Amino acid sequence: MPRVDVVLLTMNDRPAEEALAQKTLLDQAEVEVRVVVVGNGRVPQVVPPGALTVALPENIGIPGGRNAGADALRRAGSPAEYLFFLDNDACLPRPDVLARLIAAAEEHPDAAYVQPRLTGPDDTTTPRRWVPRLRASDPGRPGTITTMTEGVVLIRRSVFDQVGGWECSLFLYHELTCLDWAYRCWSAGYSGWYAADIRMHHPVTSPTRHRLFWRLAARNRIAVAYRNLPGPLIPLYLTVWTVITLARALRGGGVGESLGGMREGRARRSEQQRRPMSWRTVWRLTKAGRPPVI
Repeated sequence: MPRVDVVLLTMNDRPAEEALAQKTLLDQAEVEVRVVVVGNGRVPQVVPPGALTVALPENIGIPGGRNAGADALRRAGSPAEYLFFLDNDACLPRPDVLARLIAAAEEHPDAAYVQPRLTGPDDTTTPRRWVPRLRASDPGRPGTITTMTEGVVLIRRSVFDQVGGWECSLFLYHELTCLDWAYRCWSAGYSGWYAADIRMHHPVTSPTRHRLFWRLAARNRIAVAYRNLPGPLIPLYLTVWTVITLARALRGGGVGESLGGMREGRARRSEQQRRPMSWRTVWRLTKAGRPPVI
């Protein structure tokens, strides 16, 4: 049977949801599942039988916590061919979800990552923000994607090790964490696949836009640009996103925090490890529907 290593990150804040997520993991058929539960500044309290645990002494952020889980699975020996990152309040509604995701990965060997369709518990509702592409009006349409949701995604372990894990300095907010990692995958010649016929369930909640969000989102946007884009594209990319960010902040608050995050990002841009993508990668992303300026 194919093997999957699963990383589940927790702060012990959703015990009922975590128990359900873990039960649906253990119910998966036709795959061999190994789980690690990572406590981000916590000792994990809800742990399935036989799982590994990692208790981080402090909260190092979502990307750092997920990396710690992937590292623990590697150190445990015989790492699986696939990594699956799972939010602790998401669940697998059928016992064949992981097997079907692996089958989709085998059908698309150039895909570094495969994401299922994320829906509410009703198996139908998919907010636009959960669709991993710009054209989000039809969440049931599969296809190549240039980013993903890092809390419900299957990743080839070989690619994860080749391009490096999630960027720890981004700390929070999956959109930028995922975009940074996806850019590195595409730069290495891979792509991504949206398996829209395979569903995962997640509570549908209103996105919270608080002060930390506005600051880190603006800061991280600049970091992602300086880490990944060719020099001529950086000012264009940041101009587009400055306009979008301030327009959103004016509607929902957070103008001051956004401006502060931009100043922080610019002040720290020299700290970013530059790995600019090639112009061929720019063209591949553009053909896939997301030129790296939007």
